[in-house]
Formats: sequence, structure tokens, C-alpha cells
Amino acid sequence: MESLWRQTAPHIPDDPSAPPKGSTIVVAGAGLTGLAVATMLHRAGMRVAVVEARSIGAVTTGNTTGKLSLLQGDVLSRIRSHAGDEILRAYVESNRAAQEWVQRELRPVQGVIAARPAVTYTVSGDRVTAIDRELSAAQAADIPVERLDRPSREEFGVPFDVVAALRLDGQFQLHPVRLLAELTRRLRADGVPIVTGCRLTDADVDDHGVTVKTTRGEVRCATLVLATGAVPLDRGLLFATLVPSRSFVVAYDLPREAAVPQGMFLSLDEPSRSIRCDDLGGARVLTLGSGAHPTGRVERTSDLLSELDEWARSSWPGARRRTWWAAQDYRSVSHLPFAGVLPRTSGRILAATGYDKWGMTNAVASALRVAGRILERHEPWADALDSHHAGMADFGEAVQANASVGGHLVADWVRAGVAPVSGEAPADRHGRVVRRGMSPVAESTVAGVTRRVSGVCTHLGGIVSWNDAECTWDCPLHGSRFSPDGRVLEGPAVQPLSQAEE
Repeated sequence: MESLWRQTAPHIPDDPSAPPKGSTIVVAGAGLTGLAVATMLHRAGMRVAVVEARSIGAVTTGNTTGKLSLLQGDVLSRIRSHAGDEILRAYVESNRAAQEWVQRELRPVQGVIAARPAVTYTVSGDRVTAIDRELSAAQAADIPVERLDRPSREEFGVPFDVVAALRLDGQFQLHPVRLLAELTRRLRADGVPIVTGCRLTDADVDDHGVTVKTTRGEVRCATLVLATGAVPLDRGLLFATLVPSRSFVVAYDLPREAAVPQGMFLSLDEPSRSIRCDDLGGARVLTLGSGAHPTGRVERTSDLLSELDEWARSSWPGARRRTWWAAQDYRSVSHLPFAGVLPRTSGRILAATGYDKWGMTNAVASALRVAGRILERHEPWADALDSHHAGMADFGEAVQANASVGGHLVADWVRAGVAPVSGEAPADRHGRVVRRGMSPVAESTVAGVTRRVSGVCTHLGGIVSWNDAECTWDCPLHGSRFSPDGRVLEGPAVQPLSQAEE
């Protein structure tokens, strides 16, 4: 399982050295947010170092669908409903600023950015009202979208009938790993260290700065920036305001006679579908994304992947799967990205998260907000977003999200307590949580190797569940993910699952 972007980008070397000493700013996370904010701060003359738990682009940025667009499904209408027109316009201005930054920095670099129209569509008459709500929100934010009724298949280059759609010209699709490779090259050429395989585990704040604790030792800095998607520190309970989800993405080689989509498409149907097409090395590659599913709460994730495959092959006969992957996203209960000071850190730790599946625009927009706060550069749109306070609608969503978390915590512990213990190992690519003694044990078999680890997530004690498509242990509470041998793949957990006693 490897994304198309990682397969077709130049190799980005790892750096297994220890965290550097004497940095003013430490950035945790080498995705787009982390490398963008490191670039901005370095250019302002600050001493910056980046630490990355895995490899550059290993998590969300390297697994995105790579759309840099102001037209974002139903995001605009949801923000408008929760926060009103003023905050909606500030959000759109932040995304415009992100687009301008990416174009300015990366448009001259071959193979990174390509202009495409963005299309939000529905194939169902029941979802036309959702299209109209998004149109109204886009107009309120001065986005020049075009409303289309029953456009022809030839106009869109898709092999199915569209009932209604919105189109916005002049948007962009990215090759996200080539983008990361270029930012990494520039930073390292300027002497900015980007250390990989170095996981942040904790941070202590005092009157003089931050002691950043990692799996390769401690480092002091004045300010820590968490650009990690999930927030690995529990101060302020920011993780409790985020709803994690995963989405599958599959890339297909198209036959010569197949319809070629003329733009970047996202449906408002259930299940949602994301579509883009690229010319990579002379091959026409169709990339399809599935709708989001709650991390750790789907019994058979492989069924979702099969559904996407079936839809692709019925719509584009002869399409041949090249590769598939999955990405994790976080939606804030406010429906707005968080980019600011982590509570109870005296202003010394900042975080950026909650991009709601639009990480290409929101990663850079959040980097601009974080860098602006550190450098005391204030944009009106950033000030508006920073000053927005959660309303009652957000409070209700937070209560609902955490009630769901609590329900899973209790129910999964009960199931683990009564699960029968079998003497036989799980079949290949299967996993289960059973009780051995008083402890839930997660046992799985992958490639003929059976492993047994603790079934209790090291973040807040949730019982992990088996993701049969990706062969991982996923926590249904806050989205932490682990390999079959217990290694942390994604936070907020920072400690691995312990090995179970035989």
C-alpha cells in the first residue's frame, strides 16, 4: 500500500540524526503544514528545526488527493451555518492566501501544480438542495462559481449523468510529494535540519522556553509548533474537539478509449466520490477517493475499498488498478481549522489541525496563521478566525462527539471482557481482540506472522479494532493507529502498544 504520489516523486532522504540543539523554533511534523511554516519562519531569520516521527510525507500530505481549491464540497455551507458570513469570508480569504503562496513558491517547479476547474456535483435529485446551499455560501464569500443543470457527459468527461453541479475555474491540483520534496530540498540547502524517525513524546513549558521530549532525546527551544494532524499533547484537551476519519484512494491506469474527467470532481452523494486525472510519464492515471469513514469504527474496511473498485470498473471499463492507499483527516467540531496557541502553554506551544479533508489549502493557510502569530504579523482574515469563539452549535457537536467516544469506550471494554479465547491463531490478514487473564489482547496474523500486543490504546485507554484493509490496529476514540507489532502509526498516542504475554 503506497500512494501514487510517493511512487512517482523523487526520493526524499531520511535524516536519522539526533534533534539539533539551539533552535529557536522546533516544528513537529514534516507534512505540508510543518514544512511551510518552517519555510516562512526561516525566511524571517529564525533558527528552525523540524522533527518528523516517520518519514517526510508519510502521513496525511503524502496520502491526500491533492486538490488546492476554494470549492470544497459542502464545506462552505457548513461553515456559514455554524459561524456566519463574516467568518466564512475570512476562511475563504485564508484559502486564497494559501493558493497564492503555493503558486508563488512552486509554480515554476515542473510537475508540482496544474490548473484545473473544480466541480462539486450530484447524481441524485435529492441532493440538489445541498448544491444550492453551497452555491449561496460561495456567492456570499465572493467565489465566482457557475451553477450547471444536467451538464452533458462530454462537457465534464465523465461516464455518468450529473443532475446538478457547481464549477469554479482557475483552481489547482498538486503532486503533494513532489511539493514536499522541493520544500525539503530548499530548507536543507539553507541548513535547516529536518530529522526523521524522531517522534515527539512530550513537552514541558517553563519561564524560559520549552523542553521538547522525543524518542531521540530532549531539545530546548523558545517555541514549539505542532504540525502533526492529531495533537500529541493533551493540554487544553484539543484532541477532544476533533473527529477523526479515514478515506481510501485508488489510482487506475485508464485505457486509451476511456472518458477523461475534465477537472477535479467531488460529489455530495452518499457515498461521496472524489475524482481527478493526471498524465504521469505518458500514462493517463485516474485517482478516485472514497467517502470518509470513522477511524476504528468500521467492522470491515475492505468492503469500502471493494465498493470503490466496483464503481471504478463499472464506470471506466478496462481501468486497471495501479495502487491504493488511505489518508486520515480531522474535522473540528467548529468546522473551522484550529491554528493557534495550545491552551495552558503560556503561548509557547502552537498547533494546527482540523482541516476537514482540505489539507492542501488549509495546511498552508494554517502555516500562515501560525507564522504570523509568531512573527507578530497580523492579517485581517487571520485575526477574524483567531477571535472566533465556538457557539452553541459547536458545543452541541462537541458533546455529541465525546458521547460517542464514551459509548465506544464502555462497549468495547465489555466486548473485550467477554470475547472467547481461541487457541488458534487468526487467519492471515485477520485480527481480533480477546481477553487473556484480565487484559484485552490484540492478536493478528499478517504474512504468516502472528503477533500479540495489548489491545488498549496508549492514549486514553480505548480498545483498538482491526482494520482489515490496511492491517492495522485503529482506536475508535481519537483515531490513534498502530502496526500489527504495536508501533505508533498516527497519534494522538505517542507510545506503542506493549507486547502481550504469551
